[in-house]
Amino acid sequence: MITNIMIDEETVGTKPNSSIIALGACKFDLDLGISETFYEVIDIADSLKNGFDVDGDTIKWWLTQSESARQAVAKQGKPVKEVLKSFKQWCGTDNKQVWGNGSDFDNVLLTNHYHKFNVVPPWKYWENRCFRTMRGSFKEVQLDNVGTHHNALDDAIWQANYLIKLVEENNLENVL
Repeated sequence: MITNIMIDEETVGTKPNSSIIALGACKFDLDLGISETFYEVIDIADSLKNGFDVDGDTIKWWLTQSESARQAVAKQGKPVKEVLKSFKQWCGTDNKQVWGNGSDFDNVLLTNHYHKFNVVPPWKYWENRCFRTMRGSFKEVQLDNVGTHHNALDDAIWQANYLIKLVEENNLENVL
């Protein structure tokens, strides 16, 4: 059996070495929907100490986001390496498909964080999947966004539910 994991990150940049400030994820499948969740805020000062980048334009963008989105990342964060270790343990060791929003964003940033600490990511490169590609390929499928937009866990759950709906409405069960 394959475990599907949807990840979402909130960051302070858009490049592969950008600091991740929150990591949200959920495990999901067609039968159970969302089965488990993961959410941690990362200490931005620890990210900077470990060589990750912050982009001024992204900071300005964050200032324009909702109060609830800003509050979700304003909590006291944990050290980067601690969050990475917790997430790796949460992912487990079985076969998985790890979905991110963009072939060049979520999974790439998270993989880069693991490599920065010389730690093998919790998935193999061939287990990467792109939610954005699936969503763009089936534009007729729509799902209202619930929760707080730009809260990493809420976004991961919404993306997983959207993908489930997309798969069901297009008879693509072999995708999940």
